[in-house]
Amino acid sequence: MALLEAGHRQAEVARRVGAHPTSVKRWWEAYQKSGEGGLAAKPVPGRPSKLTARQKTLLTQRLLKGAKANGFSTDLWTCPRIATMIQQRYGVRYHIDHIPRLMASLGFSPQKLETQSVERNEERIARWVTKDWRRIKKRRRT
Repeated sequence: MALLEAGHRQAEVARRVGAHPTSVKRWWEAYQKSGEGGLAAKPVPGRPSKLTARQKTLLTQRLLKGAKANGFSTDLWTCPRIATMIQQRYGVRYHIDHIPRLMASLGFSPQKLETQSVERNEERIARWVTKDWRRIKKRRRT
């Protein structure tokens, strides 16, 4: 705005600040109409949430209790399970592709399960590392 007030042309100001001339024109008009407040960011709120703040709090508590505590056979939360639970408990339908965004807004992050073989035997692994691995491992030549 200082450049424009100093008498510089809008096209020159746009080039100097790296903006499009129509943006500079829009900023100048907003500044003239409302002063500094006209230049303040005006975030678009978007569509209102289907769940109320209270329902989101309750949902977070339910998620933290685990899937088994909410009637599922395992303790693994999946997007379809979360969507089903939300619909059953709160009567609100969410598409499963929207669930990750909802979870992120609640402070959750996606996690991957560490899968382990059912046949895994920790004692045998430890024994192999202490005995066989030392014998098999290549040694540096001296």
